[in-house]
Amino acid sequence: MEKIKSIIEASIQTKQQILQNDEIIATIEKVVEVVTNTFKNGKRVYFCGNGGSAADAQHLAAEFSGRFYTDRKALPAEALHCNTSYLTAVANDYGYDVVYARMIDGIGEKGDILIGLSTSGNSGNIIKAFEVAKDKGIITVAFTGITGGQMKAISDYLINVPSADTPRIQESHITIGHIICQLVEEKYFTPL
Repeated sequence: MEKIKSIIEASIQTKQQILQNDEIIATIEKVVEVVTNTFKNGKRVYFCGNGGSAADAQHLAAEFSGRFYTDRKALPAEALHCNTSYLTAVANDYGYDVVYARMIDGIGEKGDILIGLSTSGNSGNIIKAFEVAKDKGIITVAFTGITGGQMKAISDYLINVPSADTPRIQESHITIGHIICQLVEEKYFTPL
């Protein structure tokens, strides 16, 4: 029972650190504005990640393309790893490190957003996708852990959760993602 409580406490402490970090809060607020404007401009939001972060990327894309709180029209968002035929073919023929970069090169357009989730900030396939995105004028948002890793230097917006513990980082990524989804939905669909 004490172990369970200590794990929950660690999750709460990570979120408390986010709550007290004005820089992270300000970045989340900026990302909400950028995502809202991207949708209003008829552009798309793409998500990518690996493992648990891929599941989180798919979850957040579904919040936009499905619904969050309100019954409203779908927003154009998708997770890049959901086409398994594409993913396995490109990984086999070219290498796993380019699976997201090739997809962004093929479908991404200037003014779109690419959100990459990587607890280390060092996922090679996401870094390559961010590099292609930069070349195409696509806005990049990195969800990482405390250091930001290599993604720190190449992202337009960095949301680096103040933790080095993968499960705590991922729990916070979903919390932050849900905040962004809720506020974007409110801003996009609330009449002026």
